[in-house]
Amino acid sequence: QVQLVESGGGLVQAGGSLRLSCAASGHTFGTYVMGWFRQAPGKEREFVATRGWSGSSTYYADSVKGRFTISRDSAKNTVYLQMNSLKPEDTAVYYCAAGIVAGTSKDVYAYWGQGTQVTVSS
Repeated sequence: QVQLVESGGGLVQAGGSLRLSCAASGHTFGTYVMGWFRQAPGKEREFVATRGWSGSSTYYADSVKGRFTISRDSAKNTVYLQMNSLKPEDTAVYYCAAGIVAGTSKDVYAYWGQGTQVTVSS
């Protein structure tokens, strides 16, 4: 069982940066693939980034590639999403997720956090 708690969301102007954190509890955190998804009002939850425990399976959505970076600190049981050059279209609730295999589909992730709101003003 893995429990996830996100933090770090907020309001930022276009072009600004935010870093989201996801603190995980559970003895097997190091073996899980960690992902970030987001959901804007009226839209489906979409993939943002994923990273395996060794960093070998790291993928980004095309819309965030070059601007967002996913990282993890296994000693702190925490995964991060550094978001730079933010755009108004990045506005969404951001969710942290944990799963067994790397993937861009939300269906492969068994555990989810409660989400944190990110709002980018123009």
